[in-house]
Amino acid sequence: MARHPGKQYQSARKQVEAKEYQLEEAVPLLQKIKFAKFDETVEVHMRLGVDPKHADQMVRGTVVMPNGLGKSKKVLVIAGGDKQREATEAGADFVGGEDMVNKIQSESWTAFDAVIATPDMMRSVGKLGKILGPRGLMPNPKTGTVTMDVTRAVKEVKAGKVEFRVDKTGIIHAPVGKISFSTDKLVENAASLITAVIKAKPAVAKGKYVRSATICSTMSPGVAIDTTPFSVKATAV
Repeated sequence: MARHPGKQYQSARKQVEAKEYQLEEAVPLLQKIKFAKFDETVEVHMRLGVDPKHADQMVRGTVVMPNGLGKSKKVLVIAGGDKQREATEAGADFVGGEDMVNKIQSESWTAFDAVIATPDMMRSVGKLGKILGPRGLMPNPKTGTVTMDVTRAVKEVKAGKVEFRVDKTGIIHAPVGKISFSTDKLVENAASLITAVIKAKPAVAKGKYVRSATICSTMSPGVAIDTTPFSVKATAV
């Protein structure tokens, strides 16, 4: 008879000490305590000392995971003319122009994980704010998803490009791979994300920037991470 998931969770939790682990220690611990029967997604959560209500304290950016995410994202490209052909050749899953805008509007269609648009289409794409915005799918020049270089944008997303953005409570949540990845690959991906978030620190942010950070898989308890070494690296760059 299978053990109750609650008991499995509690058992896993008991193996995590109430301290901050080095990332190289946290990842193998997470892999050791896993109990789910599926290949869980591993995420990093970072609580930042910023007030996202102020535009100058908004933290957002992108990072390409050096080892991918273990799942290829479905990409929609909204463009015209030659750029549609370019998008198809680059491997986009869905390609179109006004027809795609109309489909999303009329059907609330969102069977994709990322949207890339050319600048000339943004007047039409802007109408989709209420549908795409809450899902974090709205194309934005700052994250490289509003661009004429459609080929590069599609390939980056397919390679494991992750967009991070602080939520209204001051926390960033982002995937860094699958629990089945080798320890080294998960450590490298997580380190890339943490470093990118630290580098994105707003100039006006005062006090401690990274208040806390944890790494967890879909079903597991979180393991606290010491981000001090990453702060030192980011400052030195």
